[in-house]
Amino acid sequence: MSGKEPAAGPRWTQTWLGGARSAGVDLGEPGTRIGLPETGSGSVAPYGRRLIALFVDWGLSMLVASLLARSFGWEPAERSLVTLAVFGLQAWVLTAFLGTTIGKRLCGIRVARLDGRPVGLGWGLARTLLLLLFIPALIWDRDYRGMHDRASNTVVVSI
Repeated sequence: MSGKEPAAGPRWTQTWLGGARSAGVDLGEPGTRIGLPETGSGSVAPYGRRLIALFVDWGLSMLVASLLARSFGWEPAERSLVTLAVFGLQAWVLTAFLGTTIGKRLCGIRVARLDGRPVGLGWGLARTLLLLLFIPALIWDRDYRGMHDRASNTVVVSI
């Protein structure tokens, strides 16, 4: 076998260790598979803006919970549950009716259904409950849609 040329192309281990792109599979930009533009308004929102929006929404929820805790004399453990409840309520109601929360609006992103209709109370509630479980929101597909978005047929897009 000496003197033979090496086989052209990557070794088979290089194709699966490096992911689909190294195997020559064109995945396209996030959102293009579901009919969204690659960039600009209506494109899939990037991770950074989503994370900032989450921190803004959580911070506002903590502020409201602190004000309520001070008014009612609640202990820190109760304040934590109230923060979660305030976050869930504002995420549900604002997403259902406006398609955006305060943090998402400040970051220039919104939640949209794939069929173009408003999110609505039912799908907004399903999305929020899965978001509050935390783990489903961490499992994303190649279109940057978490399990909470997939279950509610939604996607977070740039405004």
